[in-house]
Parts: sequence; structure tokens; C-alpha cells
Amino acid sequence: MNTSVSIKDLSLNFGQVSVLQNLNLEINDGEFLVLLGSSGCGKSTLLNCIAGLLDVSEGQIHIKGKNVTWEEPKDRGIGMVFQSYALYPQMTVEKNLSFGLRVAKVPQAEIDKRIARAAEILQIQPLLKRKPAALSGGQRQRVAIGRALVRDVDVFLFDEPLSNLDAKLRSELRVEIKRLHQALKNTMIYVTHDQIEALTLADRIAIMKSGIIQQLADPTTIYNRPRNLFVAGFIGSPSMNFLRGELVDNGGKAAFVTNGVTFSLDGYETAEALKPGRAVVLGVRPEHVKVNEDIKPGAETHDAVVDIEEPMGADNLLWLKHAGHTMSVRINGSRRFSPGTALKLGFDMRLASLFDAESELRI
Repeated sequence: MNTSVSIKDLSLNFGQVSVLQNLNLEINDGEFLVLLGSSGCGKSTLLNCIAGLLDVSEGQIHIKGKNVTWEEPKDRGIGMVFQSYALYPQMTVEKNLSFGLRVAKVPQAEIDKRIARAAEILQIQPLLKRKPAALSGGQRQRVAIGRALVRDVDVFLFDEPLSNLDAKLRSELRVEIKRLHQALKNTMIYVTHDQIEALTLADRIAIMKSGIIQQLADPTTIYNRPRNLFVAGFIGSPSMNFLRGELVDNGGKAAFVTNGVTFSLDGYETAEALKPGRAVVLGVRPEHVKVNEDIKPGAETHDAVVDIEEPMGADNLLWLKHAGHTMSVRINGSRRFSPGTALKLGFDMRLASLFDAESELRI
């Protein structure tokens, strides 16, 4: 597959502070890549380096095979959508869309054609004569996306474009952006701190922490096979359950012990390679824990007590006391358990994750 954006040994320092460190990233032609992480992890900084809004300290950036490390933003072949809509308040939607093209001396016929196409794709034809003050937040963000769209570029950069919108609008525009990518098939790089946006939009997710990419993979791999404890805890709502303990020999097979409670590791992907005596963290997602009658006959069970119940409509979230830990379990919303109820739990180790307690890497 052809590479659309290539980042090689990129570093960025603000004075003595290192924000990005020897970062390497290859983004494929037509790929939707999401840069995901909490505030201050370097994701927007990386996007601004690609856009040319920040000068890098070291390394190179190539877009469509061209070295653009020191090119001006306008010469990089990119369109950018910001968190703030950044629309000209005195101009109509149509003039906001055409402003950059008019400055670039694009012929009027071509401007009209591009605006008509963008307006159709984003369904903003009725808004073209309005000014930004007469638009809702969602409509303004559509116009901001349209302004990038009319540039007719190879790469689109999105910097948290939905974070100023309410939950319902975010959900609607997320679908629109996915539909936009499917229609255009352009390369899109999207920055967000919202894991739902990342999981639903991305072909691949790059999870960042302290200027370093912790894992780069498709959403299914990120969710089911996190590379380290940080990724495992960052993805998922509520977070993965973590039980700290150690590996022991249990009748010739590896087992996990925490607070005197022993768990069979039968079915874990590398069970035969696990060495007793190693301090580890067992990670289990809330939906991968079975309760009472959902447990397969003959399977290992553990005792737990319901602490708090959170009905969430389709799902019911239980917070349990188990083996000295507080755990969350997601079950069908039609099943209810009041606080203090004793339960049996079953763990499917085929879906579990084990991490080395010292390195925090997946075993």
C-alpha cells in the first residue's frame, strides 16, 4: 500500500522540555488514522507539526512522497479542521468556503463547482447565504469541514473537531465524518481524547503518552490485545479490571494468585509459556466476566458481592467486591441485582490479558 504521510525520527522541544521524541509513523494512502490520548500527550502537537504550524526540532515529514518539513502550511497539500470553528463572522457560509480559494486566485467557475460539491456532501446547501451567528454548533462545524473540503487536497487533518458539541451532535457528526471518509477515500488524521470516536472512526489508532506512541493498531487489536497496562486502562469504559498477583504452579499448570484466591489460566494464549514466581497483573474487561447462570457448567467459579448497581438501559453495570478488589461487570440490562447480593463469577481467560508487573508489557 502507498504511503500518504511519513514521519521520520521526529522530535520537538520547547526549550528544555521534550514534547515529541524520535517519533516514527507511516500513514497509508486513504487511511483514517486517529491520534488518541489524554491532554498533554502530544497528539495535537504532532498534528500541528504535520500541518506546518510548528517547526520541528529534528526529523522529517513527507506528504505524498514530498519532503514538506520546512514548507509553509499552504504548500503542504493539506486541509485542516480545528476544534474552534474559526469562521469569519462577517462572511456568509458561501464566502467562508470560498475565501481561501479566492486568495489563491482559483477561477470562479472552479470555486462554484467545489462549493456546490462540498455543500452537497455535507448537506449545507440551505445554509450558504447565512452568516455563522445564525448557525448551530453542528452546522458551524460542518462549514469548517467544508472549508477544508473545498481545498481538494490529499490529506485532511482534524484537531478535536467535535469536542465543543453536545453528546447528541457529537454522535451525529461522527457518523457524518465516517460517511465523508468512505465517500472521499482521502487520508484523514484525526486527533481526539474520546475513545469512542477513536474506536468507531479509525482504521488504525495511535495511542500516545508523553510524546511516545504506546501502540499503533486497528481498533479490535487495541481493545482485545493491548500492548501494555497504559493502553489497557485507557481504552474501555469502564476501564479493564486489574488484579495484581503472581503466577504459581498449580498441578503442573500455570495459575494466577491474588490475595490468596487462585485463578486457572486455561485458555490464555500463552499459558504454556508462563513461568511461576513472576509478579503479574491480570486484566479482564467488564463484559468478559460471566455471572451466575451465564457461567458454563463445570467452569471455575469465584465468589463476589454486589457493592453498587448502575442501570444503563441496554446494559447493567455492577461494581463488585471480589478477592479484595473492586471490580466492574457488565451484564444484560434486564438482569438486576441489589447491593449485598452474593454472586458467582466466571472468567474467560481466552479474552483476558496478562501484564508483567515490572515492565507493564503484555505477556
